[in-house]
Amino acid sequence: MRIDFDPEAMGRTPFYKLLTSVVVPRPIAWVSTLSEAGTANLAPHSFFTVACVSPPVVQFTSVGRKDSVRNIEETRQFVVNLAPEHLFEQINATGTDFPRGVSEFEEVGIAREPSHAVKPPRVAASPVALECELHSMVTLGDSTVVFGRVVHAAVSEAVMADGLPDVRKLRPLSRLGKDEWGTTGEILEISRIRYADWPGARQG
Repeated sequence: MRIDFDPEAMGRTPFYKLLTSVVVPRPIAWVSTLSEAGTANLAPHSFFTVACVSPPVVQFTSVGRKDSVRNIEETRQFVVNLAPEHLFEQINATGTDFPRGVSEFEEVGIAREPSHAVKPPRVAASPVALECELHSMVTLGDSTVVFGRVVHAAVSEAVMADGLPDVRKLRPLSRLGKDEWGTTGEILEISRIRYADWPGARQG
């Protein structure tokens, strides 16, 4: 037996909690931006994925008008830093609703480093940084979807294996429901089956 939920009857917040409890795990875009005045902002966004391969575009959604969106509107640049397990508490702390003009880098005590192709700084201790130029934004109700063209990627040598980042070394965090966070845990590997190798496939 299933329990039925009506979004309109429940209202925004209860249904939001339901959605974030079932759309799991969600990778985290730890987004660094600069305001027009030069204040560095850093915030985690757990509605994050790849939007396009060629050109390379990533997307994240800001629920509400957060400083990340305002800064990107002003400067048209941002950096997606990978959210690693060892920075769990700092990542959570940068989700605090600090007033505009306050830098999470300073308040939380997070070291930064210069980016290669954009002005917003990178998180020095994050193993991966995707430097982005704004492609476009889409407003959907109370949220803003931000699309960024990746113009440079910087990956720590320490997390590389066979020419690619190794998830076992990256140890990325993910968001789950409620106040829960996920770690990599057990990793399953399986190759995709080509139709030509499918049992009973017709050979053309």
